[in-house]
Amino acid sequence: MDEPVRGRNTEWAPVSRLSGDQLKKLAAVGSEYSAPAGTVLFSAGDASYDLFVVLEGAAEIIDRLGQPEERLVASYGHAEFLGEIGMLTGERSRFSGVMKSPGRLLRVGLQQIQTIIAQDSDLSEYILRTFLARRANLLRWGVGITLIGSRYDERCRVLLHAFSLSRTAVQWLDLEDRPEAEMLLRRLKVSLKDLPVILIPGRPLMCNPQPADLAAEFGELPQAVDDPGIYDLLVVGGGPGGLAAAVYGASEGLATALIDADSFGGQAAASSRIENYLGFPAGLPGADLAARGTIQAAKFGVRLHRNARAAAFTSTDGVHTVTCHDGRSFTAHDVIIATGADHRRLAVPGVEAWESNGVYYAATVVEATYSYGRPVAVIGGANSAGQAALFLARTSEPVYLLLRGDDLEHSMSSYLIDAITADPRIHVQVRTEVVGMSADSAITGLDVVDRTSGRRFSLAVSAVFVFIGATPCTDWLDRQLAMDPDGFLLTGQDVALPAGHRLPLPLETSVPGVFCVGDVRSGSMKRVAAAVGEGSAAVRLVFDRRRVDGAEVV
Repeated sequence: MDEPVRGRNTEWAPVSRLSGDQLKKLAAVGSEYSAPAGTVLFSAGDASYDLFVVLEGAAEIIDRLGQPEERLVASYGHAEFLGEIGMLTGERSRFSGVMKSPGRLLRVGLQQIQTIIAQDSDLSEYILRTFLARRANLLRWGVGITLIGSRYDERCRVLLHAFSLSRTAVQWLDLEDRPEAEMLLRRLKVSLKDLPVILIPGRPLMCNPQPADLAAEFGELPQAVDDPGIYDLLVVGGGPGGLAAAVYGASEGLATALIDADSFGGQAAASSRIENYLGFPAGLPGADLAARGTIQAAKFGVRLHRNARAAAFTSTDGVHTVTCHDGRSFTAHDVIIATGADHRRLAVPGVEAWESNGVYYAATVVEATYSYGRPVAVIGGANSAGQAALFLARTSEPVYLLLRGDDLEHSMSSYLIDAITADPRIHVQVRTEVVGMSADSAITGLDVVDRTSGRRFSLAVSAVFVFIGATPCTDWLDRQLAMDPDGFLLTGQDVALPAGHRLPLPLETSVPGVFCVGDVRSGSMKRVAAAVGEGSAAVRLVFDRRRVDGAEVV
């Protein structure tokens, strides 16, 4: 068997050794038993699995158990526990847990762990922090799922983008520069016409899958309540604003459903580190915020549905229905729209061929891996661009930060400007515009124009990270709600209604009982904290709406 991916589990994640008090708490809800060496505690592909604590002996996490590529991911000894964040967010196990030597175990059921997460703040924080750290390292090392495909194949790039959105650890074997990819295809007896191919431990081989096929592999999150049919509150969009609305709605006793087109967290989940969010002086990764918010929503009984892309909206007699692209429909008395905005694409000839393969609209460990140690460019002048530049400067040099404006002060927070100015690896170039791109088998450079002098020059880069604004995700509404000229939803006093209609409440759209929060709202402040605040405020307005709708209209 190969050596561990990163030595012992102290490298894979913080030491997961439980204190005596923590062990007592888990023992009160778990069961002890003895297990001989070789006992499989859970297998790759299991839809759910329990938490195991090693009391005596040793256990291991194995990738591709029993296969030629088998390797050790981590090992655990006395008072250490097995598992990662996927067990709480409804993902199948990607690995197998096996007893290395005879020993005793404490087994705690998933339902009991969910109860602990909901009720024991100290123990739950310890478990969550360990789980999140393990997932972060899996993303960094690409352990678990294997994708075989060519960088020139658009289908492969679409799948890479889907993995990035869902923060899924994936090892990409590019046919163009990974000789082992072709050897593996021969062993699997897969022809080139069946590419791209995805290998998920414990699951059937997936040939040329669509993102929807991939999404089905992750299933739905564990649900705490029954489906009521007509919800009190439906939240459309699972970014920070939508997660906040769902958490506050359910905690206030509303039967709440939350749907999202991809995975929960929105654009914030793609942020390497959010440093100006209240209560986190050292910052926190966007993926951690998304995972914590999702678990918190499940704790309060929110019905969570990912991979549910809104496709149509109808409203009849105060009851609203959202139909998804796959035919599922959700009906509620009140709706909060938090669908956010999509990244604006870079308008450069031929850029489509390189998106998710040298041109990226997020900057996390997944994307940074592809340009490790090489020069990169970040395009944009807002906070997201600044955060990306600082993150990429850890592993790439130089980092060119290109913006059309005269300075960073116009749209970037001062703490980011100070950090960027102090980092010698980041080179800021103002009044610049990207007009072309050079490439052979990969991106090699950008053609840039100085907007003041008109001088054209080239920058040698291996990857481009684009943060140049966004367009609202409102096409599915078919303009049934009032919008501004750019397609963002109007709310409150900005809505012009005929005489005799009730004036909308703040955050309420032109349709009574339909609210809007976050980036999709016209005039919103594009900040995570602002979206969270709007999401919670919208729930209060849901109750206000129900009180005032019996009164005389204006």
